[in-house]
Amino acid sequence: RLDQKILSDISNFREMAISDESEPVEKSTTSLIENNGYQDSVYINAAKIFQGIRNEKPQDKILVRYGNELVPSLPDFKDECSQRSSYELAFSALKYQDLLENILLDSCFYPCQSIVNELTSLIVVMLYDLQDRKFQARQISDEEESIPEVRDVERYLYSFKTKLAAALARCRIKHDALSIEYILPETLRKQEQRASALPLYAWINTLKSSLEDIYKELKKEGFTKVESVSDFEGYTYCLDKHCHDVLVFPASLKEEILNLELFTGYKLILQDKSRSLAVHSVKALLNMDDDIIVAHIGSRLTAAHMSVLSNQSTSKVFVCGVKSQAKEVELKELFTRMECGNIELLHEDFTEIEPTDQRLQKAKVILLLPRCSGLGVSNPIEFILNEHEDAGLLRDLSQGSVAENKLHILAETQLQELMHAMRFNKVQAIVYCTCSVYPEENEAVVNKALESGVEGSKVQPYRLSPPLWCNSEIEGPSDIFFKMEPSEISNCCFLAVLARQRDPAEVMSVKDILARAAAKGLLEGLDIGKSSKREEKRKKKSKVTQQRNVPKDTGVQTNIVEFLNREMIAINTNSEVSPIKAISSVPQKNVNQTNSSIQLKKITKPISNSSLPGMLKNTPNLSSMSKVFERRTHIRKPRVEDKMVVLKPVEIVLPPVMVPYFNPQGNKSQISAQHYYYRWIGIKSSARDLFIPSLSKRLVKPKETLPSTMVKHPRPWI
Repeated sequence: RLDQKILSDISNFREMAISDESEPVEKSTTSLIENNGYQDSVYINAAKIFQGIRNEKPQDKILVRYGNELVPSLPDFKDECSQRSSYELAFSALKYQDLLENILLDSCFYPCQSIVNELTSLIVVMLYDLQDRKFQARQISDEEESIPEVRDVERYLYSFKTKLAAALARCRIKHDALSIEYILPETLRKQEQRASALPLYAWINTLKSSLEDIYKELKKEGFTKVESVSDFEGYTYCLDKHCHDVLVFPASLKEEILNLELFTGYKLILQDKSRSLAVHSVKALLNMDDDIIVAHIGSRLTAAHMSVLSNQSTSKVFVCGVKSQAKEVELKELFTRMECGNIELLHEDFTEIEPTDQRLQKAKVILLLPRCSGLGVSNPIEFILNEHEDAGLLRDLSQGSVAENKLHILAETQLQELMHAMRFNKVQAIVYCTCSVYPEENEAVVNKALESGVEGSKVQPYRLSPPLWCNSEIEGPSDIFFKMEPSEISNCCFLAVLARQRDPAEVMSVKDILARAAAKGLLEGLDIGKSSKREEKRKKKSKVTQQRNVPKDTGVQTNIVEFLNREMIAINTNSEVSPIKAISSVPQKNVNQTNSSIQLKKITKPISNSSLPGMLKNTPNLSSMSKVFERRTHIRKPRVEDKMVVLKPVEIVLPPVMVPYFNPQGNKSQISAQHYYYRWIGIKSSARDLFIPSLSKRLVKPKETLPSTMVKHPRPWI
């Protein structure tokens, strides 16, 4: 519905021919026609988006008025590129909204002419595109579908191009800006610079292709693998340093790689790195048969990546918040094309699901990606489209900051979601991830949740745990959170892993330990197939023998030992051998180990100074004493580097035994007829005397002959 005056004014310009003297340009499926403007549908879509995200001013400061909705109905996006172009145009108009309104007012385009409010959003987005083209005419294809409102507004703007250009020049002079980019706040200018150079991250769908096949396909397409992002030049790519299944491409190759069969066939998935970091953090926490809860459906690609990294036959990925039937059909089609077969869609929002829900009793890890301010994202359009976030985030991103009251609302919502996740008693870990630069949404939320104690007293409490794949990145307890600041190579990422303190009564199975080690990448190249206990013992013995004779690479062994030290619970050293000792390839040879090899069985009760028979009941038998005495000859001389363990001197009186002595001529030992007492001597001056049995200097004489009425017993202490 157009005003009659506007119709009459526009009719005067219908004879104006839009310049098309140049050769026609061959158009691809993209909506952007080189530097000559967009298709009509893009302008309409951009105007609709801008109408919903524009900045509203107080009533007393409103000079340019906008209608409630556009006159024409909003057409569907023709393709993803058309959708991206519409969002980019709307976001650009939003960043320069004040400037564009001033140009309309200064040029007398508005309000000297009566413009219906419903077309104001369309005028603003088309004005931005016109000045971006240096007020040059748009090339129009005969095959392009024409939208009357777009063509009419375009002619009307073009008739004012001289006045509009003059108004723009006056604004630049007023702000002393070489171009309109310098009118933006510095934070936004830096954001645009980072966005232009930000590399592209893509994870490999190993359900459809292996890593080796992907490398071969890229080589066929002319790509060369390099070491790092700094080596990018032409058709190159590199591996991400954190995620083994993520490839990095130069930003300049975006159009080329999106048209590759690897991307159109869902073998390579373009997604921000922060989401891959979150998924790999969950993967490192999973056991063999654990289920996963993805708390937000907005991140559909994240759910697919989680499915790819999990066990398709034994694990399930539950995705919350699929409200509509149409959305469910759309997601199932996407996951089918990606061959993700273990994803279960839940209609309820995450906070609406009870922790006792029977469907989620096998779930051990929750991936929580709450809605955040997103100010750490350099390219917000890609983030919103890939993660299906609310376009309203663009309003804050266009200003470079978030209002304090809105930040408080976001933080409260994030806290409630995290506390709800902690109420799932069966869950053992929670991965919390945002793209925010504000501590109020990151550390503050996590610390408040941990202090709340909502998990209750009947289960083990949560504690902060560093992501298993980034131990080298974290230094000190204050850096237990994983953080990446916005830069030219990555967006912002905040990552926190909350894991329950392990119950001392719970023993982790070997299968789960191997699953954790494999997730960390410690078992690459090793055969971890199932084997019997006898075979495992035989392998351990053979490995120990080989490791003593052949030196191994201690780097991997050290990683495995560190991993097991972190994962295994404290095990009673008197009950069983520590798995870490069994796996360790280099036995520690020190005084402590030597001492432990000759240490007697631990005495459960302290020895009193009462009668001798009562004390002798806890004494080892003769064979044990003999073995201890024989081992004395095998004690090696301690090295200087051995640790000195200072023990408290004690003296224990042992029963009389028959002590063997050795013939100097090498004959067999004989048993002396005399009785001796042994005692354990604590350390005095040398480590050589640690717990070494020695003969008592006091020779105990045999007792006098007992009266004939007494019955002689060979061992009177029994």
